Amino acid sequence: MDGDGTDEHLIREAEKIAVALGRMFPGLCEVVLHDLRDPDHAIRAIENNLSGRQVGDAATELGLARIADPQYPSVIQNYPNRFPDGRPAKSTSIGIKNPAGEYIAALCLNLDVSVLSPVTLALSNLVATDTEHREKPLETLRDRTARELREAVEARAAERAATPRSLSREDKKALVRQLQRDGYFDSRDAAQTIADLLGVSRATVYNYAK
Repeated sequence: MDGDGTDEHLIREAEKIAVALGRMFPGLCEVVLHDLRDPDHAIRAIENNLSGRQVGDAATELGLARIADPQYPSVIQNYPNRFPDGRPAKSTSIGIKNPAGEYIAALCLNLDVSVLSPVTLALSNLVATDTEHREKPLETLRDRTARELREAVEARAAERAATPRSLSREDKKALVRQLQRDGYFDSRDAAQTIADLLGVSRATVYNYAK
């Protein structure tokens, strides 16, 4: 295949990518394929048109820079841009070289940031929490584990200079009621775990909790 044929083949393959990318992000991301072999009529394909340009329009400054300098960066990623009507955009430009090392095309993606900004704000508001309650969580959105329960029982017993099993009946009763107030009974099998730690029956634990 001759040079011109190879160039045309590469551009046709890039055109498939441009169309596919644009159709994946309708209303959000404009995808433009520039044929840099003809800078005055460079736009070969434009998918999801957000800028108002047309097939056959001229190359942009980036395209001209690549034509003038084969050493120009192949990829310019996430640079700020703006659509003709003033909407902010985030752009990426990918230069495509032929086997001779010459830029023959550029694939450009222009993301409409104005569409995403309200969504970002809404999500920020959605996940925001009240500053009044940030110091100490009001609740834990998961089951209390057996390890946490055992640590809580042992800590309360230690406060009385005792082991869980050596606590008096009244102390065990007070401990069980404290665990209930702290939400430990919400965990599955919590009553049995407490019973085993205190050396009493499960029924006794429920009686203490009344």
